[in-house]
Amino acid sequence: MGLVLGDDGKLRWFWRAAIFYGLAFWGIPYLARPLAEWAFAALGIRDGFSAGVIAFSEVFQFLVVLIPTAAFAWYERRRVDGYGLDIAKALRAPTFEGLIVGVVMAGAVGLGIYLLGGMQVRGFAGTGALTILAWAGANILIGVSEEFWFRHYFLYSLWRSIGFWPGALVIAAVFAAIHYFNKPGENISDVVTLVAFSLLCSYGVLRADTLWFAVGLHAAFDFMQLVVIGTPNGGQFVDGRLLDATFNGPAWLTGGSLGTEASWLMYPVFVLAFLYVTWRYRPAAATTAAPP
Repeated sequence: MGLVLGDDGKLRWFWRAAIFYGLAFWGIPYLARPLAEWAFAALGIRDGFSAGVIAFSEVFQFLVVLIPTAAFAWYERRRVDGYGLDIAKALRAPTFEGLIVGVVMAGAVGLGIYLLGGMQVRGFAGTGALTILAWAGANILIGVSEEFWFRHYFLYSLWRSIGFWPGALVIAAVFAAIHYFNKPGENISDVVTLVAFSLLCSYGVLRADTLWFAVGLHAAFDFMQLVVIGTPNGGQFVDGRLLDATFNGPAWLTGGSLGTEASWLMYPVFVLAFLYVTWRYRPAAATTAAPP
């Protein structure tokens, strides 16, 4: 019917994706920031790189993105979880396989850094079990919130409008840019990892036909890096690490202030992860045709 409306009389998918991006990434966060600051203070949460701060941030982010997602779900007469995060599939195999892949990927890089002399482990940091559990919960929230934000409705609408791989590349660019411009010390080494990570999560949607693989991957990948290995992130260490570790070595190996995700050892690990997803989910109809 025209540039704006499709044959069904509704907005074309490109405009839905563009409106969602504007609301979820700019409009609603800007309007809701005073409420977030008030709630942060009212709850007595202290600034710092703690599980509580991360959990608060991710819950708030999820609620922000839920608003435009719910609006478009109503407009399209779909369930709000109907774009890849079907609640009924949360505890099925792809989620747990994503967790395993995330642990293996980050763990392999950490082990490689250690064996090459860039990481020195003096033992355990003495962090209590409750703190570790709190961090596990916070990282699960990271997985759910950020995948809901980037690869739920946003990927679905881009997929319908410009195709799967162009849409995945747009999301990877946005994902990398947000980290690049908001995290201290970002460099091209980390950007390569961020783009590869985003594409791997999107590829999991294509092959596994669910976003839950990416949720598990995201949660475990971050938990292994930040809490188990205890790598820095933007020059900061989390409050409550499992290992008492230091990192001394060239930045190409250790990642420097950006941690293991900026290590060059990440690159072959991502290649292997893509090959694994291709092999593991090859029985599925891995087509780039528009999703249902």
